[in-house]
Amino acid sequence: MQPSTSQDVAKVVSGSAAIGAYVSDGMRLGLGSGTTSHWFVRKLGEAVADGLNVVGVPTSTSTRELALEVGVPLTTLADVERLDLTIDGADEIDHDGAMIKGGGACLLWERIVADASDRMVAVVDESKVVDTLGAFPLPIEIVPFSWEATRRSVAALLERLGYRNPDLPLRRSGDEPVVTDSGNYLIDAHLERILDPLALDGRLNWIPGVVENGLFTGIADEMVIGRADGTHEIRDVSSAPSARPSTTGRETK
Repeated sequence: MQPSTSQDVAKVVSGSAAIGAYVSDGMRLGLGSGTTSHWFVRKLGEAVADGLNVVGVPTSTSTRELALEVGVPLTTLADVERLDLTIDGADEIDHDGAMIKGGGACLLWERIVADASDRMVAVVDESKVVDTLGAFPLPIEIVPFSWEATRRSVAALLERLGYRNPDLPLRRSGDEPVVTDSGNYLIDAHLERILDPLALDGRLNWIPGVVENGLFTGIADEMVIGRADGTHEIRDVSSAPSARPSTTGRETK
């Protein structure tokens, strides 16, 4: 498979650069989901065919299928206690490395795998880098039981945090709700601008019925930004604070 657009080229550049900069023999890798991550997995398959010895844990069923297709050996977190590195994409990422993830409905597995990793690197094309998060709707994964009540609670929290009359549609495919790999539903919160990602990330998951949200704060250690001209940039974002210091080991503001 070859890139067909300039954005695809930038995604391939980012994924390839991540392999060169971070991946070495014997590593246990978290394999991200989404288009940029899948370009990374394809390039990783080529490296494995050339003799690279790694094993991966996929963050979605689609990534698992792609990894098997391109020959990347797989394991599970039941068999591997810790991963050396997770490489994953983002729907949006700011200059501090805070991300919105979940456009592909894989945010829960992505969070679990990243949390089981010693390091996390975000691979993105330059169009994903923003000054302020929120133009991309924030995915919130919720249990199907009484999901309408959960959505009302989410709306109430957002109102208290200053988001007036937020649009909170249930994500659908045709007439049916989108169902995640874990059997849950998704709300997409159209917030336009998220001015305090730490506050929102730190409070959404306390709502009964919310399983996870797509704000990933203080998780990425570095970001690899690919460009359509074939160049890339690596930024260290390891000093950014986290809304969840108990799992990331970072400080909160």
